[in-house]
Amino acid sequence: MVTATALEKLRRSWVKKTGRRVLHLTDRIISRQSLIGDAPVFDPAIFPWIKDFEANWEKVRAELDVVLQERDSLPSFHEISPDQKRISKGDNWKTFIFYGLGHRVDSNCERCPETTKLLESCPELQNAWFSILKPGYRIPPHKGPTNGIVRIHLGLIIPEQREQCWIRVADQVLHWDEGKCIVFDDSYEHEVQNNTEQQRVVLFFDVLRPLRAPGRILNRMMLALLKRTAYFRDAQENIRQWEQRNREKIQ
Repeated sequence: MVTATALEKLRRSWVKKTGRRVLHLTDRIISRQSLIGDAPVFDPAIFPWIKDFEANWEKVRAELDVVLQERDSLPSFHEISPDQKRISKGDNWKTFIFYGLGHRVDSNCERCPETTKLLESCPELQNAWFSILKPGYRIPPHKGPTNGIVRIHLGLIIPEQREQCWIRVADQVLHWDEGKCIVFDDSYEHEVQNNTEQQRVVLFFDVLRPLRAPGRILNRMMLALLKRTAYFRDAQENIRQWEQRNREKIQ
């Protein structure tokens, strides 16, 4: 007898396979519609507002330092997004979420007003959080679901052995610097290694890729469809539950 759980697994598997085929086609169109090219890594100057993040990074760092006093109670990435269990293990990759899949986590934004002010200046912001990586942890190679977004990392706490802490995007290996941003397309294969005895923390945020009008319409349609899938709905519900627990703790 086929159980409801087994049927749900089959349904999700079919949705993922079909979705990957659709996204592959969509990504090809978006690449041709891109106003910033189709490289794995971009010059931060493509977004003029990035300079405000770099100029005010110490304000963000000060708010991060307060958040890190409660590191153990922060959710790991896979506790928010269960589909990320392959790349997020144990308590090695912690998150403090400001925006998740378009949902604003008000309690966290209220705790970090300077960071929130900067994030709210970003056009088309989709996701934003502190990404806190434990010493010695490796995030294995993986790809984001769509090239319709551009990812930005603002370096906040970078190990002294900087050369031993890196991100590879396609064939480019990048190193973070405190107070500087790196910009990349996470639909290219990428991986992270922190081969040091110190934690690495960045402000991780996504914005929509600048596109010509037909591409913008297609991108918004695809993101709207993605947000209706279990991949996104599960994460949104986990964010909501964590926010509720956090509010109850504060009260």
